[in-house]
Amino acid sequence: MPDSIIEVQDLHKTYREGLLGRKQVNALRGVSLAVPRGSIFGLLGPNGAGKTTLIKVLLGLVRRSSGGGTMLNRPLGDRDGRRRVGYLPEHHRFPRHLTGNSAMIYYGGLSGMSRREVLTKRPDLLERVGLAKWGNTPVHKYSKGMQQRLGIAQALLHSPDLLILDEPTDGVDPVGRADVRRLLKDLQSEGKTIFLNSHQLQEIELVCDQAAILAKGRVQRHGTIEEITQHPNARIEFTLRGSLDEMQYALTDEETEPWEVEFGDVARVVVAAEDQKTINRCLDRLRQKQIDVIEMKRLRTSLEDAFLHIVSEDNPE
Repeated sequence: MPDSIIEVQDLHKTYREGLLGRKQVNALRGVSLAVPRGSIFGLLGPNGAGKTTLIKVLLGLVRRSSGGGTMLNRPLGDRDGRRRVGYLPEHHRFPRHLTGNSAMIYYGGLSGMSRREVLTKRPDLLERVGLAKWGNTPVHKYSKGMQQRLGIAQALLHSPDLLILDEPTDGVDPVGRADVRRLLKDLQSEGKTIFLNSHQLQEIELVCDQAAILAKGRVQRHGTIEEITQHPNARIEFTLRGSLDEMQYALTDEETEPWEVEFGDVARVVVAAEDQKTINRCLDRLRQKQIDVIEMKRLRTSLEDAFLHIVSEDNPE
């Protein structure tokens, strides 16, 4: 897809363990997904699902067993493509003797930047991640949240087109997580694509446009957050004004949950609606009874509930 910044097809990765490598561990089993350019894309999955392996295959740090794909219109692991990626690994560690300022120079050098380039960009980046006053402080005195912020800053140093962030809010307090969300949205508005691996389901739900749920090395669900959290049994919640008897009579042939009277002549009811035809029929009958439809919305489950439901399903072996 020309508008996908990452696209993989039928990706497999098998590790060999044990004496003479006779034991096989299938970390990735036919992973296919596409990450739209300019999106914030979330990767979810329980421990051992294959998330970190997938990221390492994308970056060329681990060789795939089979399958293929592209990143930034280059083959997976291609050096030219990798130069345009900013990466924050999980459990990263900064050399203890560095300060925030010298760490930026060190990592900028690893990205092929000159000292002058780093010094030009460093003040703004440290300001953006909330570390402007901590540049001269040794990183071993940083909290876990501060080290995560510094990790994001170093990933941005060389102005990458794609950011791959592995657990970027791990150890960050609620205020800091809100700051990171704002930063990610700002970066998206600047045209960057963000690939986000996180156990923080609420963070994914708040900031991501699309997500993929990985379990047992397979993509179990892939789509927009709205698609993933859509209730498995399609239901519409109506908020209505009028006579309760007339409301109930109008919807007497529909499958409904117990009615809730809000106040006065306002009531709420949830109706099973598998298709648009059912919705239209409900609206027609309500209008015939002169019932006002104040609000109508399709019910969604939380991303956490959807995630637990998806990963608990029996997956084929």
